Amino acid sequence: MRIIVLIAGILTTAALLFKWRYRVMNNLLAIGFLRKLAVLLSMNMPTVRSKLIPWMFKS
Repeated sequence: MRIIVLIAGILTTAALLFKWRYRVMNNLLAIGFLRKLAVLLSMNMPTVRSKLIPWMFKS
């Protein structure tokens, strides 16, 4: 019984996070430290960096 309640709780939490994913992400990125960490981590990914840098510095 305890496992069923645990699985139901996890599924409910996952569904709510998916439903409000943009609201949650905006609230987390409003925190300066987390925003800097997200930029730092994404710029360490070669795929993201190779697509973002040319787009940002187009003339």
